[in-house]
Amino acid sequence: MKVVILAGGFGTRLGELTDVIPKPMVTIGDRPILWHIMNHYAKFGYNEFVLALGYKASLVKDYFLNIGTTDSDFTISLDTGSLVWHKRAGVNWKVTLIDTGLESMTGGRLGRLKEFLGDQTFMLTYGDGLSNVNIRDLVNSHKRAKKLVTVTTVHPAARFGELEITNNEVISFQEKPQTTQGWINGGYFVMEPAFLDFIDSDSTILEKEPLEQAARDRQLNAFHHEGFWQCMDSLKDRNLLNNLWNSGDAPWK
Repeated sequence: MKVVILAGGFGTRLGELTDVIPKPMVTIGDRPILWHIMNHYAKFGYNEFVLALGYKASLVKDYFLNIGTTDSDFTISLDTGSLVWHKRAGVNWKVTLIDTGLESMTGGRLGRLKEFLGDQTFMLTYGDGLSNVNIRDLVNSHKRAKKLVTVTTVHPAARFGELEITNNEVISFQEKPQTTQGWINGGYFVMEPAFLDFIDSDSTILEKEPLEQAARDRQLNAFHHEGFWQCMDSLKDRNLLNNLWNSGDAPWK
């Protein structure tokens, strides 16, 4: 099953970082967040990816063109150009990189990938969020539901600290945790190819007409994820993810 990653947005809320590189290439530790997302899928045996590129697409392409050498040890003879490999990169991913347009919306980017996805079920996520969602359980939920789309739902992070109060006594204080109330779209979709028929043009927003239509048709299944989930919408989010990674206890590791 192929994994589509929407990796073409501008990421303007990350300030100067995305003036130079696209949002999915912003690093967590010493790797782009895109690599962390892909590595999570690969842990469950899904290692064929289709990347929907846009803003600064060439930098993402360059990264994957060079990852085989930057992650490997080798001897090169500069007079002949011959290479002797000592340690090859440890990933066996197949990555298709498609420029889906600078101004395309999320649905439009997915629509441009139709010829690369064929007639098989595929997965899709965004290039700016990390989670420890169990991909195996997600796929099984989709198979059981027999619907066009399954969306992973998550609890959002609280904007402010959350207090649990009983009889005017605070019994729990958490500074901006994930809330226990309400569900939001956490990405990590599973989709049937027929869903692509809901996409009209490059200007289609995935989260508007296509998913709203799927919901009206009773073709949208929810997979509830109670564990870790964090999007990288700001520098503060990036610092949080970096701190988790550098601690050695990152939930998605």
